[in-house]
Amino acid sequence: RLREVALLGKAGKLDEAREALHRAIPKNDQQRVQLILVEAQLFREGKQYEMCYQVLEQGLEKFPEHAELLYSTAMAAEKLKKNVLFEKLIRKLIKIDPGNAHAYNALGYSLLDRNVRIPEAMRLVEKAHQLAPDDVAIMDSVGWGHYLMGNLDKSIEFLRRAFNANPNPDPEIAAHLGEVLWQQ
Repeated sequence: RLREVALLGKAGKLDEAREALHRAIPKNDQQRVQLILVEAQLFREGKQYEMCYQVLEQGLEKFPEHAELLYSTAMAAEKLKKNVLFEKLIRKLIKIDPGNAHAYNALGYSLLDRNVRIPEAMRLVEKAHQLAPDDVAIMDSVGWGHYLMGNLDKSIEFLRRAFNANPNPDPEIAAHLGEVLWQQ
């Protein structure tokens, strides 16, 4: 059923994909959560961010402690510039799953991106880096944080590592590295 949904979604047939998804009969809560996440992804890929958020929020009402739902709902809230809600959800996720490097990075990078509470943001992305030292996105966040704090050499070190770690470099990492090199 999920393959059918994915194919319909890729073909741009969102209504048909959702109908197929709603015909699926989950056997357990994990499958129920998976269906919620797939429906939200359909809306996200269709750039219907408010609907994506609403699906996730409804799912979170049923499964308030589910880590993946918390993360996805938080990221949808951030996309809609609901920064207070984003932070609340991510902090709840960190409390539930203190080893979740992506949660620390998401919150830290969000603060860095908005150029607020930089010292706190650095603590968060550095914690993420401790938990997942080879994660390219986290290296980028740490590098960007060092840039915002004026540590250009340290920033370049992290950003170069992030840029070189991927054979198909991420344009955002390339832009960050370029900006830091320009400032230097």
